[in-house]
Amino acid sequence: MNGYPNQDIHEHRPELLSRRGEALAWGSALLVVAAWIILAVSGRRAPAAVPVLAVFLLLAALGISLSNWMDRQSRILIDGEGITFHNGLRHTRLAWHQIRQVQVFPSPWGRKVEVVGPDSHFSFRTMGEVKIQDQVKGRMGFKQGEAILKVILDRAHLKHIEHSGSGYYYAPE
Repeated sequence: MNGYPNQDIHEHRPELLSRRGEALAWGSALLVVAAWIILAVSGRRAPAAVPVLAVFLLLAALGISLSNWMDRQSRILIDGEGITFHNGLRHTRLAWHQIRQVQVFPSPWGRKVEVVGPDSHFSFRTMGEVKIQDQVKGRMGFKQGEAILKVILDRAHLKHIEHSGSGYYYAPE
């Protein structure tokens, strides 16, 4: 099944944020570019801030679109032999014995988990909520993120090694 030796494969996908922010970023960028074009066509010189703002907003919109696309492509596959991470740009397969370290960093939007192998690594977020004025506006990360982390630590035989101010580190004993 899917080229994996173990038939017991569990696939996980992240929760997806609304695309309203992406639409707002593109709309803002296009509005500033349109204003710049109107000024240029009418023979007026645009203030220096207009092209700077246009470039900034276009780059922000591109970044948001890329991030949303990667989230929609993301998946984690767990089987008896190891773990596979795919997000459209990165494809990493690590056997359980290849995992050298797991780093966990707390954040307001779910914990960030970095899984490190000898030649590759990947990261994912556990479930987090985006709140504005104490109202949940969206969820992001992997709903089963805490369970995925536990499976990685158990199957790779990793133990808590260090706790620094910024996170936790797990490695073989």
